[in-house]
Amino acid sequence: MISRQASDVNMLSSITALAAKEEFDIAHFNKVRDHCSYIELNDEQLREIMQRLEQSFAEGLQNEETAVVKMLPSFIRATSVGKESGEFLALDLGGSNFRVLLITLHGDGKKGEMRHVTYAVPQELQQGTGEHLFDHVADCLHNFMVAERLSCNKTLPLGFTFSFPCQQRGLASASLVAWTKGFSASGVVGKDVVQLLTDACRRKNIAVNVVALVNDTVGTMLACSFFDPDCSIGLIVGTGSNACYMERLQNITKLNGLVSVNDGLPEEMCINCELGAFGDDGKIDKYRTVHDRTLDANSINPRKQTFEKMISGMYLGELVRLVLVELAGAGLLFSGSAVSSSAIGKQGSFSTRILSEVERYVLESEKPLHKIGLLLSDNGIASPSSTDCAVVAYVCSMISSRSSNLCAVAMATILQRIKRKRVAIGVDGSLYKAHPTFKDLLSTKIEALTGGKYEFKLVLSEDGSGRGAAVAAAVAVRLAGAGVKK
Repeated sequence: MISRQASDVNMLSSITALAAKEEFDIAHFNKVRDHCSYIELNDEQLREIMQRLEQSFAEGLQNEETAVVKMLPSFIRATSVGKESGEFLALDLGGSNFRVLLITLHGDGKKGEMRHVTYAVPQELQQGTGEHLFDHVADCLHNFMVAERLSCNKTLPLGFTFSFPCQQRGLASASLVAWTKGFSASGVVGKDVVQLLTDACRRKNIAVNVVALVNDTVGTMLACSFFDPDCSIGLIVGTGSNACYMERLQNITKLNGLVSVNDGLPEEMCINCELGAFGDDGKIDKYRTVHDRTLDANSINPRKQTFEKMISGMYLGELVRLVLVELAGAGLLFSGSAVSSSAIGKQGSFSTRILSEVERYVLESEKPLHKIGLLLSDNGIASPSSTDCAVVAYVCSMISSRSSNLCAVAMATILQRIKRKRVAIGVDGSLYKAHPTFKDLLSTKIEALTGGKYEFKLVLSEDGSGRGAAVAAAVAVRLAGAGVKK
């Protein structure tokens, strides 16, 4: 076998485990590995990408108008200390459904109680007028408060997760830049969405105080910080990908006096990186493969979200499929048979769920190649050989390892920026939760890229868009109660 670096240890140990369980052609398998070596990124390349990401971070902190990594100020000036208490409402609006939540915190760093109801946002409201849309949200909030026996005259602090592109001007002030996800409600773009919500609640005679607006990534960090005060980084690795972290105010030069270092608040602010756009300016083109370029060209947003397309769950399955098609065309897989007429020959036919299942079989099954064969048969590949199945397992492992390594690049870059000795990283997302080895791969590579200089831990932080919004509200109330100017 050809030699590999430390990043490949888990991958190779899994393949060794395969060989111990079921027979396949090792010589042919090694030939495939040699053929695919161009896809892998070694530690030297990963450190080069770190340098380029650090450059993009610096550009975004200076001027988001010209930067591809926007580094958006969230105006969140502190994380939780785990001692916030009280009742807090949260609204989570970001698609065809939205949630209303009531969260009670007891100041003991424990979960507290959470009650929530999910409501539909009909298409006619998504594409109608903004006034009708926010009136619907206010109606649902009213119904929730009545069901929970909350007085509509009692003003509760509310955290608002609004998962659409916004230009934030304060902790509770943000204007919509553009609708996405099929929404096109009129009269909202360019307007302050917090004010639109407040106006709708006033029309319905509901007393609310929207004290914080966040996105799901910032919420993930905040939700984690309630249980672990060392949390100062948030990471989403799911259908999409993003990161946030607490940055020193002096480094956010584009704020231009929007905040004062003498306002009594901590001299830091959470930055929403909008990490997925890294590389849209070509900074990482030399590390992209022909498959990355093909996937990008066939996507709905070519040359956008370059980094995300190498990392997130929306794209990993398709990257695996493109590699498998290439190997079959080179006579290295499925006996060289054409796959264009099979299900795997169709764009999007190999999902990231299948990738995770393949890797779980390798780890947990007594006969993983047999199970992988059945899975491939179910997806249009007739009678794959045991060697075919081993190759598929290898390709899945290679693509997911590259994804976790690139996530590690982002985390290592942030750790080096903030230079805190102890950091908890709040992580959420379907890929992170569903993939059997992603967390371990991510942790190992962060350690390698930082040289063990920082003590960090990865903490699953679920429901950043719900619980995180409530924690944002709780932190805002705590700071205000301490006599600090918001």
